[in-house]
Amino acid sequence: MSGRMKKRLLTYLWLCLACCLYTQAQNTIGTNRNAFNNGRDANGNQIDPNMQPKSFKNDSTEIETAAPKLFQWRISESLGNQIMTEVDTVALNFQNMNMEEGMTGHYSILGNMGSPRLSHVFADRQFDTAPTIFLQPLTGFYKRSDQMIFTNSNIPYTNLSYWPNGNKITGEDRFKAYFSMNMNKRMAFGFNFDYQYGRGYYANQATSNFNAAVFASYMGKHYQLHAMYNNYYFKQNENGGITDDGYITDPEGKAEGSKTYESNNIPVRLESSSNRNHNMSVYLSHRYRIGFTRETIELVDKPKEEEKPQPRRRSLLTQQQEALEVNDSLQQETPKDTIIKEEFVPVTSFIHTFKIERSRHSFFSQDLDSLPPALLNQKETADSTVRISVKNVFGISLLEGFNKYAKAGLTAYLSHEYSKYTLMNMDTSLEDPRNVKYTEQELYLGGELAKREGNLLHYNVIGELGLAGVAKGQFKLDATADLNVKLGKDTISLKVHGYMKKTLPSFYMRHYHSNHYVWDYEDMEKEMRMRLEGELNFPLTGTNLKAGVETIKHYTYFDSNAISTQDGGTIKVANATLTQNFKLGILHLDNEVTWQKSNSDVLPLPTWTLYHNLYILTKIAKKVLNVQLGADVRYFSEYYAPTYAPALQQFHLQQEEGKMKIGNYPVINVYANFQLKRTRFFVMFYHVNEGMGSRKYFYSPHYPINPRLLKFGVSWNFYD
Repeated sequence: MSGRMKKRLLTYLWLCLACCLYTQAQNTIGTNRNAFNNGRDANGNQIDPNMQPKSFKNDSTEIETAAPKLFQWRISESLGNQIMTEVDTVALNFQNMNMEEGMTGHYSILGNMGSPRLSHVFADRQFDTAPTIFLQPLTGFYKRSDQMIFTNSNIPYTNLSYWPNGNKITGEDRFKAYFSMNMNKRMAFGFNFDYQYGRGYYANQATSNFNAAVFASYMGKHYQLHAMYNNYYFKQNENGGITDDGYITDPEGKAEGSKTYESNNIPVRLESSSNRNHNMSVYLSHRYRIGFTRETIELVDKPKEEEKPQPRRRSLLTQQQEALEVNDSLQQETPKDTIIKEEFVPVTSFIHTFKIERSRHSFFSQDLDSLPPALLNQKETADSTVRISVKNVFGISLLEGFNKYAKAGLTAYLSHEYSKYTLMNMDTSLEDPRNVKYTEQELYLGGELAKREGNLLHYNVIGELGLAGVAKGQFKLDATADLNVKLGKDTISLKVHGYMKKTLPSFYMRHYHSNHYVWDYEDMEKEMRMRLEGELNFPLTGTNLKAGVETIKHYTYFDSNAISTQDGGTIKVANATLTQNFKLGILHLDNEVTWQKSNSDVLPLPTWTLYHNLYILTKIAKKVLNVQLGADVRYFSEYYAPTYAPALQQFHLQQEEGKMKIGNYPVINVYANFQLKRTRFFVMFYHVNEGMGSRKYFYSPHYPINPRLLKFGVSWNFYD
């Protein structure tokens, strides 16, 4: 870790500590008596902004703080709509939250924490959701603006999480801090800090990922605002995979009878290569709502009159008469007071969102003999490219629920994005090669029809039509609906989702210049994607069934030479996932089975992906300590998985020569997971079956996963 990174890390650690001390001092002197308690409930209904938390007792001997109340949400990036989310306090399967393979093992990985990954479950893949193709494989750490969590709370909220694994030579560490507090009833601010440092269990594989973000929200009656600033740094050393898979599959043979190799002593393909990514973004979404006020009537209990003192001595007859009077009073309805309140009902919103983003990608290497042929510099590689974008969205929305006929909300908007790209100049005749500049503009007209309130039926339909720039001729249509029906003690949920998109491949799939890869496509066809999927959920029986089918025409991918290529045919992908959880007393068995099928070799997928988790779940120590003890297994069937190109930081098809299948190898973990009040912690024995069976523990060709190791993790929530 560099000196600059150490200083940056220490700065943010001190910031976390200072904010915690500051909020504790605020509580001590009782300054947050009027803490904000505004938000929405679990159904998304607005809560009265004038509601106050519990009163404080503030004298020389005692302070009684308010009970913690949290409301958390995300926002849609284009329009800034609120999407309510649950507070992350659940301890169940906390041990899987920092797994590179994903919670249930859906990702192909390079082994080390924070390195690129690719989901081998096609339905999980999100195309063109990152600002550049170089950040797409890093979405395990990189988060979009619509993934930021905003918080409203009546008292300050802090979460600290730490995962220390392994030793100082090969281990991994991750530290996360989240803080939010309210300035008043309507305004909140906070910060998010995330740092990953993976030294790597294999040589030249170290990663260092850093994110610092600040955010603020203002939820007024008329004016509402969300703002955030994100800064990401990704540093990744590249080893190109191990030189011979036999070091994993046949370690005794490679050692020729002597002591087998430790993982960090196994020879690798690259020794002096690295990728760097830096992403910065500023996001603002705000709206002004107009509407009307109406009177609402609320009935509350009348305060009871103070009872008169009773004589100490009463006759038996008097006591019997008093008992009869009490019984009569209990049968009568409690007297009510009528309170008339004024309620603001929003009718129309005027919306504006703004985002400016800068992404820089660099690749450095002196291992030119192990990389594709050099095109510019035969001694070393120093590739770089920069993207800068500015996006504005202007919209007007007719809101849902302002009268009995407004059963859904309707929004129209105009979206404009300006992007500037800087690529390397491939003209080697110039003594001082200048960078090549590209600019693109996209203008879309969009609309949204949404019903978010109520319990029975919800739906959302959003569409965009390209009007000018590279957007011309493109369109996007996305629709989601869910129906929730009460059936006895269970609520059956049926969800349907579908989309139809005709879009131009992203800029870097059409243009890219580097020392090892060059392509410029001016006539690429637009990709046509159509998908339909359904999901059926039975919470009482622990059953969830999801199935879908997708058709892709002009699919764009990286071929066996890691060159951007477009398929001329039509690809069809079908998938189905069954989640079935069983319970017998404290014994639980959770299962997830995914089946998928692709009709094309340019989109290889494993047929089966499995996850099984057997555990006991109980409470001990006077029922204050939640305990989860168990073991889980991850498995996917053999297939010709995409391999990884370090000089491009992308996954691509394997070459025919030396083509290998990966999969058909279970990874078993044993764990103990606990929750004590606001603290969650676990210990895990990862990959306990190392050395058993086929020993083919590769999640990407020539990239073995980490060997057997002990993992730890802890997370604290603070409400003060």
